Amino acid sequence: MNIEELIEKVVKGEIKLHQVEKYTNDKHLATEVRRKALEKRFNISLKNIGHYSIDPNQVIGKNIENMIGAVQIPMGVAGPLKINGEYAKGEFYIPLATTEGALVASVNRGCSTLTAAGGVKTTVIDDKMTRAPLLKCPDARRAREIAQWTEENLDYLQEKAVSKITRHGKLRGVKPYIVGNNLYLRFEFETADAMGMNMVTIASEEIMNLIEEQFPDVKYLALSGNLCVDKKPNAMNLINGRGKTVIAEAIIPREIVETKLKTTPELIAEVNYRKNLVGSAQAGSYGFNAHFGNIVGAIFLATGQDEAQITEGSHGITLAEVTPEGDLYTSITMPSLEIGTVGGGTRVPTQREALSIMGIAGGGDPPGTNAKKFAEIIAGAVLAGELSLLAAIAAKHLAKAHKELGR
Repeated sequence: MNIEELIEKVVKGEIKLHQVEKYTNDKHLATEVRRKALEKRFNISLKNIGHYSIDPNQVIGKNIENMIGAVQIPMGVAGPLKINGEYAKGEFYIPLATTEGALVASVNRGCSTLTAAGGVKTTVIDDKMTRAPLLKCPDARRAREIAQWTEENLDYLQEKAVSKITRHGKLRGVKPYIVGNNLYLRFEFETADAMGMNMVTIASEEIMNLIEEQFPDVKYLALSGNLCVDKKPNAMNLINGRGKTVIAEAIIPREIVETKLKTTPELIAEVNYRKNLVGSAQAGSYGFNAHFGNIVGAIFLATGQDEAQITEGSHGITLAEVTPEGDLYTSITMPSLEIGTVGGGTRVPTQREALSIMGIAGGGDPPGTNAKKFAEIIAGAVLAGELSLLAAIAAKHLAKAHKELGR
């Protein structure tokens, strides 16, 4: 059948959107058929959605299903930002994909201020990806026995389950939680430069199969028991961390605060205390910060991260205080930054190019170093964004900036 006939059958519903590939070996053509069928069915034009550089043959089946084109988000760059990290060392430009006017300008101002002050000191505190399967046990005592067995047999589980499916993943620990006769096993994995969700999901299922064989009276119910915790606001990740736990901090001399940010260390510290700490506590927030999610979201979209995990990336705490010398100490703590430089959306060419701006496209040498470097860059950018917004609020410049850049 020719293309027009195929489009007509899709319009009539005789061929479903997900079935188009069966009638053509070219995924680019299948993408076009779906898009044109929608245009014809709804009498609309999708010409901009149909204008893209991504090869459907590379992404369909890996990153997307039922592809009809691509959405474009403007991308800007902030920097340079000087980072004095353990993995990120030097000056970096940060790609930000956003439609919010003033965001890139604000982060850029923070980068300029921090760089003038000597840069940002970054520290990766922890690095783990978690998955928490659910087991139904006969009773709580049996659940405790299985939890103890699991904790005592991590090497066995690594050898018999994890090593079967990945050479990069390592089971490093497990934290059991028992509720009645329900046993949740929150496994912790090292995943090198991958964000690692697919890796730990498959590995966790292999472990569950082993446990069911070892304990026939136990039923494996769910691969995720929601204590992982993935893509939801939660206290678990705020407290215990997931992905990269990273801190960025800086001391900014009073003169730089006054000249570049048009305010004082005292005002920034007070605004942070009353807004980010007291205000967030009153709101019952998991994010004691001004706008982590803004910067995390823009970087995630630019670099092919899982956008749903912006949720946990927005968790964290901003601190600001005046030093004995009268300067400004400020820091951000990000407990749950779930990122990678290989796999997933990082394979998409445009996102890979964005990663290359920061020198972190692909795997690091040794494995894991690129993802940790990425975490330090993100943390530095988030600190820049927090500092700039707090200063704008303290100087009462926020509304003015949005009038000029965001309308």
